[in-house]
Amino acid sequence: MQPIPTLAWTGCSLRLLDQRRLPGLETYIDCADVPTLAEAIRTLAVRGAPAIGIAAAFGAVIAAMTAPEGVGFLGGATGGLDLLASTRPTAVNLFHCLDLQREVLRSHPDRGSAVRALLANARRLMEEDLDASRAMGRHGADLLPPDATVLTHCNAGGLATAGLGTALAVIYEGWERGRIRRVFADETRPLLQGARLTAWELSRAGIPVSVLPDSAAASLLRSGAVHAVIVGADRIAANGDTANKVGTYPLALAAREHGVPFFVAAPLSTFDPDTPGGEEMVIEQRDRSELATCGGTLSLPAAAGCWNPAFDVTPASLITAVVCETGVASPPGRESLSVLTLRAGTRKL
Repeated sequence: MQPIPTLAWTGCSLRLLDQRRLPGLETYIDCADVPTLAEAIRTLAVRGAPAIGIAAAFGAVIAAMTAPEGVGFLGGATGGLDLLASTRPTAVNLFHCLDLQREVLRSHPDRGSAVRALLANARRLMEEDLDASRAMGRHGADLLPPDATVLTHCNAGGLATAGLGTALAVIYEGWERGRIRRVFADETRPLLQGARLTAWELSRAGIPVSVLPDSAAASLLRSGAVHAVIVGADRIAANGDTANKVGTYPLALAAREHGVPFFVAAPLSTFDPDTPGGEEMVIEQRDRSELATCGGTLSLPAAAGCWNPAFDVTPASLITAVVCETGVASPPGRESLSVLTLRAGTRKL
């Protein structure tokens, strides 16, 4: 599987595949300043926890390039990082990558050396994400039965990462090994990331995919047609509770009810040891406009309120296994997740 050109550094800007236009148009936007990139993240031109983190890492380069030289450099560049941090509150990868770039920035007080060091670090993070995706694919495919049909939710593929994916990396590897014969993708309302993005990715790769309404997933699981559910994650708490696109929690409940294994695939940068459990996670609330219109047609009366969380939290007790680049935690919990992080030489959860 060749990486999808989700994002690329041009030398003076970050070029993003505009995911708001897919699948109808494959267009790109160039972000040469921090406010433009921040708006691209906020409005989902680039989305998916790993991709957001990498975009922000390159955003730190842009912040340094556009900050004034001299006495005001550090404050100007730091202000750019603060703006990027304000865009999406739930995806922990954003803060992980920005924290790493803040450390680089503090060590390089002049603009020239800071830009070079930040760019090298952003490129490293991008390569590490690609390597993590390949490893997750291998570990996750080992869990699949032969000739499997799998169900996924939202988009956790190349569009959500540096170009390969988390949950879809498992599917790509399973397909190449001949272990997967078909994929079902929830449409993922209200922005249809499953229908627009996951179906686009899998069709592009030649993998048979069928899209279903989110509300049909439980019935599909009950039918026995699905052998495994595989999703990504935007944040995994120390106890294994997992935040992912809204609709994941009821999918996990239905999978448990019908005896279907439920797998989460996510890189270590999505693990959040500072958050004890799901109750402490901040869940992003999206704008009313995402629910108020559908296909350009008004779908809510003006007097009706709305509740539009971008994510929900799936308790660790409903998750069969968490797959990351260093292996598999089954069942996921504080101890098993700590083993995965220790393998990578990171601090214990």
